[in-house]
This record gives sequence, C-alpha cells and structure tokens, in this order.
Amino acid sequence: MTPRWPERLWLVRHGQSAGNVARDKAHEAGQRRIDLSARDVDIPLSDLGRDQSRALGRWFAEGEEGARPNVLMCSPYLRARQTAEIFRDAGGCRASLPLRLDERLREKEFGILDGLTTMGVRTEEPQQAELRLLLGKFYHRPPGGESWCDVIFRLRSLLDTVGLHHGGCRVMIVAHQVVVLCLRYIIEGLTEEEILAIDAEGDVANCSITEYRFAETGEGDGEMKLIRYNTIAPMVADQTPVTSNPDAIAGSRG
Repeated sequence: MTPRWPERLWLVRHGQSAGNVARDKAHEAGQRRIDLSARDVDIPLSDLGRDQSRALGRWFAEGEEGARPNVLMCSPYLRARQTAEIFRDAGGCRASLPLRLDERLREKEFGILDGLTTMGVRTEEPQQAELRLLLGKFYHRPPGGESWCDVIFRLRSLLDTVGLHHGGCRVMIVAHQVVVLCLRYIIEGLTEEEILAIDAEGDVANCSITEYRFAETGEGDGEMKLIRYNTIAPMVADQTPVTSNPDAIAGSRG
C-alpha cells in the first residue's frame, strides 16, 4: 500500500527578503507604508537572505543522502523560489531535482492592508484595526485578503496532493511564516489557541527548519512526528546572521 505521508517532511521559511528590510526601515522611520514599488510576489531576497539560503544548502549537503530531500516544493513568490534554487545549487539536494511550484504555498494575502505598517493600519484603516483586535489574526479577513483559516483551507488541499503523489518520499517545502505555522496546525491537529501560543513564543526565523518524520502507530495508519521546530542550526554552523520578522502587522510581507 502506498504511504499516505512522506517519510520525512521539512518546512522552511524563505531567506530574508528585500521586503523584510524595507519593512524594518519603514517602522524605524515611523512611516505608514513600506517603501516597495514591486508586487509582493516579485520581491527578491536580500544579500543576507542569499547567504542564509546557501548556509541552509551547505548544511544539508554535509548530511547523508537519505537525510536530504528528493522532492522540493515551493511557493511561487520570488523570495521563496530564490531560496529553494540557492539551496539546491549549494548541494542541499541533487542538482537535477525539479522545483515544484504550487500557488497554494503562497504568502497570506493581506488585501487592502498590504504594505501598511502598524501605524498605517491604525491611521488609514482604523475599522480593520478594531476588527482584527476583536476577531484575532486567526479569523480576521481584511477586504481582498485572507484569514489564517483561509490559508489553512488551501493547505489542507496541498497536503492531500503531497500524500497522493509523494507518499514515502523526503519532501521539503519552502514557503512563508504563516504557511509554516498553518501547516503545523494541520499536521499536529492543533487548536486556534495552541497555534497562536506557538506564534506568540517567537517568530519563524528566515531559513529555519521545521522537521517531521513518519512514525507507525498501533492502529497502523501512522502519523507525522515533530522532530524540530524553527531550528537555526544551518546559520549557526555557517556563522551567518539569523533574522526573523514578526507577523505583528497586517502587511509584513513575510
């Protein structure tokens, strides 16, 4: 019988992006909007983000072949694609491994709040700021955007695809902070309170590793066991600076 889960599953947030850098500058300057002229989907990695992606690839390259991915899935956003490509070029997986883009792995969509800083949301969209406080980030859906529930809905479909086509494989998914957290919510069967508590403990670091391994159960179906979460070992080993960007604003472009 074909396994319904991968043998191993790695969830990786992309390296630091130019959008992350612009966001920090906007906050420091007290601006309402992040200074970006390109679509969010087209925002590239920063130089540091490229270094982080190489560190990730080198760290996997030093492991055994059975500890490297043989399926590489990715958000179609440029910063995630670049992370996956640099990871592959640095030896993180075999050079000929195809990059499987899937739009269900895209960043959470912020709608009318996209690109606004915390101050910008309060001043330009005060009603949305109040609604977000009332509903919480899990359920709040800005006009034209998504709630965490919406992201979870598309990710459930994605995991069905992974199980159908890549059961028993070693799968790496390169995506975004909210995607990593929402996949944890699905795979581990968490509640709203549990996943938001994990989110509140700290941000998902750029190019950090969250790893699951398949384990047999008494019932015979098996399940994915969390091995590590938000591990920054590749950057530490490579002496590359670690960065993370919180989801504390609506348009963090993370």
